[in-house]
Formats: sequence, structure tokens, C-alpha cells
Amino acid sequence: MSLSSLSGSSSSATHPLQPYGWDAGWEAEFAPYEAEGLLVGRVVRVDRGQCDVVTADGPLRADTAFVTPHDPLRVVCTGDWVAVEPGGNPRYVRTCLPRRTAFVRSTSSQRSEGQILAANVDHAVIAVSLAVELDLGRIERFLALAWESGAQPVVVLTKADLVPDAVTRGHLVQDVETSAPGVPVVPVSSMDGDGLDVVAALVGGGTSVLLGQSGAGKSTLANALLGEDVMTVQATRDVDGKGRHTTTTRNLLVLPGGGVLIDTPGLRGVGLWDAGTGVGQVFSEIEELAERCRFHDCAHEAEPGCAVLAAIDSGELPVRRLESYRKLLRENQRIVAKTDARLRAEIRKDWKRKGTMGRAAMEAKRGAHWRA
Repeated sequence: MSLSSLSGSSSSATHPLQPYGWDAGWEAEFAPYEAEGLLVGRVVRVDRGQCDVVTADGPLRADTAFVTPHDPLRVVCTGDWVAVEPGGNPRYVRTCLPRRTAFVRSTSSQRSEGQILAANVDHAVIAVSLAVELDLGRIERFLALAWESGAQPVVVLTKADLVPDAVTRGHLVQDVETSAPGVPVVPVSSMDGDGLDVVAALVGGGTSVLLGQSGAGKSTLANALLGEDVMTVQATRDVDGKGRHTTTTRNLLVLPGGGVLIDTPGLRGVGLWDAGTGVGQVFSEIEELAERCRFHDCAHEAEPGCAVLAAIDSGELPVRRLESYRKLLRENQRIVAKTDARLRAEIRKDWKRKGTMGRAAMEAKRGAHWRA
């Protein structure tokens, strides 16, 4: 049975999977597999080598063994569009359609592996709790991964009712806005509904993934956007504002106002994975300043004519931003170098060059001292 016959017309707008993000682009991608008699569906949950898939014929369970399980970045993931066998027991996912975007972080493994958290995402909603002190560096880390994924980031400051003073809340929003250039920052209270309409409007089209630490209020926010208690919510600890992993798998849910939401477990570690472009986007003001430095390879450490250091001296650029920028660049460079022999060689060459320059500077200082 063809997609057009299922929908009653050739328009993807009337297709049963349209609420899940189906469009003309996906229809064109799936056409070769439709000719083979396969069934299209979107993955709503993955669990132990199997996945729940929503199709035009209804939900089904399928095995993912055929989809390159040895490659952690190509395994079936929540948000994927897949071609599934139309029958059989068990059913198998035969292939994933090419992903438009993918949210990837590095694992804690020493093997330099990436882990894909969500696929085909349009918005990355980063939940940050106002019940604890803001960690701007962690927010910048999330933002780098979000930009690198190809999604539009949104920072949602949850539990805003715990900061009743409007002036204090405004300062917190401003601090985050400074760390998130070009990103909407929305304070939200799921208790009284403040800000929920803004978030719903931002994520009302396309697919959004909800990210953040345990205790950030992701499940509460998801329930508020869904209009019902779908996700389990547990109380956070008063001592540090942290919570247990309420959500244990990534789940794809249709929002009543339009759009799709992928809720994720709380993330303790958020390692970068080849996110150089994303880091540059987060720290766009530093990269713009760097274009005005006297030397094109300026390290912004002690070079003459450094526009970045001049901005630090004038107070235009906070020292914390530069330190965070350097930290994320170094981390990303290490990750990339583990899988890129050419880059490893360049890094070693750079280390040797800096070492030579450092020794030369020390010798010059010693010579000046003895001459004095």
C-alpha cells in the first residue's frame, strides 16, 4: 500500500504521521523503500536492541539488529525515521532515513566514542533550574552541543517561582543571555504557568529535545507542555537541588498544540563531540573580536595587538567567558585529535613550537638579568 493511498492524497499534510513530523521531504527520502514494500515509521523509544515505532498502521515493536549496531553514531535512536518490514515476528528495522540533525555527546568511555541522544531535532530545549546557583559554564557546554547538532537552542529557566523578586530574576536571565548570544532565554514556572505559553510557541513546530541535569524540572516541564501527567516526577533534594533519574529512556511525545517533544534522562556528563562550530557559535563575540587581532593565529594570551585581551581590559568581555571558551576549545580539540591523526600531529607541532618559544623567552630573561 502506498503512502498516498494511506493518506487519501499525495499530500504529506494529510498523512497519519503528519503530527509526528512527516513532510514532503521525508516522503521523497522514503520513496525507494516504499517501492520495496517497506513501512515507514518514526522511532518513539529505544530499549535494549528493540524500538517502538509509530506508523500509519499504528504502533509496533521492531528489532534493530540489522542497523549497524557496531557504530554508536548509527544505531537507531529516538527521533529517527525508519523503514520497517511490513510483517513478520519479530519485525526488523531495515534502515534509517538520512538524519537532518543529530544531538551527539562524547561518552565517558576511553575509546573516544560519541553517543547520539536524539535525531531529527529542530529545537534543543535546555532546562536549567533556578532552585540552585546557575552554572554558566555548563549552560555554555549544552549550547555548544545544541548548535553543533543543527538545532536551534532555547534555554528554559525552570522553577522561576522560587525567585519571586522580579529584579533578581531579571539579573539571572541577563546572566544567561550574556552566555547565550542569539538564544531565547525564558523563565518558566510550571507551578503557576508563567512562561509556558512562550515555550509552547517556540517549540510548537517541528521536533524538540528536552535536555538538562537531573532535578532541572524536565519532566514537570514536559507534563506542563503536554497538558497531562505523562512523565513521572520525583522531588529533588533540598540540600543541592538535584534529583534522581526520573526519566530512564528517551521518549517521543506529540504536543497538543503542535510539534513533537523528546524527553531525555538527566545528563550528569555533557562531553563535547567534534563541536568546534558549536563552540564558536556560543562564543561568537570572542570570535568576532579575534578577527581584529593583529596576528591571525593569536592565542589571546599575551600577544601584542590582541583585540580579545583589549576587550578584557576594557570590561567589554568578562574574563570568565574567555576562560570558558579556552576550556571548551581544548576539550574539543582533544576529542577530535583522538580520531584524527593529522590533527594530532599538528597539536604536537604546536606544543613543540610553544615550548621552543618559551625556552627562548627564558634564555632572553636570563641574559638580561646577567647583563644587569
